[in-house]
Amino acid sequence: MLIDAHCHLDDDSYVEGVEAVMAKARIAGVEAVINPGYDVASSRRAVNNARDVSGVYALVGIHPHDAAGIGQSQLGEIESLLSAAGVVGIGEIGLDYYRDLSPRDEQMKVFRAQMEMAREHGVPVEIHNRDAHRDTMDVLRDYVGRIPAIVLHCYSGSPEMAAELLKMGCHISIAGPVTFSNARKLAEVVRQVPLDRMMVETDGPYLTPVPHRGERNEPAYVRHVAERIAEIKGISTEQVAAATTATVKSVFGISL
Repeated sequence: MLIDAHCHLDDDSYVEGVEAVMAKARIAGVEAVINPGYDVASSRRAVNNARDVSGVYALVGIHPHDAAGIGQSQLGEIESLLSAAGVVGIGEIGLDYYRDLSPRDEQMKVFRAQMEMAREHGVPVEIHNRDAHRDTMDVLRDYVGRIPAIVLHCYSGSPEMAAELLKMGCHISIAGPVTFSNARKLAEVVRQVPLDRMMVETDGPYLTPVPHRGERNEPAYVRHVAERIAEIKGISTEQVAAATTATVKSVFGISL
């Protein structure tokens, strides 16, 4: 069995409904999905999915793309959602210097505020990092050992950065790009990350893995990520599934 550690099940592209998406996922051997928020509204939707649909768990948080203009009111709403049933952490949060949809100083302010929130409440975080490696690492260093777990979602950094993250005790989540033909650096990351520090995810509806490129991504397709990791590591898909599922359960306190 597998767990998809990061999928935006609240996205409008899942027109058939979350129940139907999860039914298809279960047929593919996916027993649970973590649905992250990216702003207050999506965080509320993630909480509702966790409440209403078996096997769905929620993260609540404000994405760097949505950091502009965020103040204490919105952060307070995110904090209030942490007590809802099925919420297992804060995410997705972090920095994005590729699109720069929010000013970098505001991204940093909101990122640090939510890291502090995670520290205060003792919950794990899922981190978004795109082309902001240095600043992301600076923030993470400040919180290593002060937050139960730090997960780098849809990892896109270098093998060298991955090695440093592992030394810091962080976890690394691998998504669909590992199946792409040009994913040489990511393949090297997979080789060096121990299975007990690794998760698998879709980041659906985005980044659909081979052989479904061009389609909407969904939790059922996380198996292709696990299969590619198994191929890279020279082990069975069952070993990857068992280890990554155990890691997600341990990090997020999920009991199935």
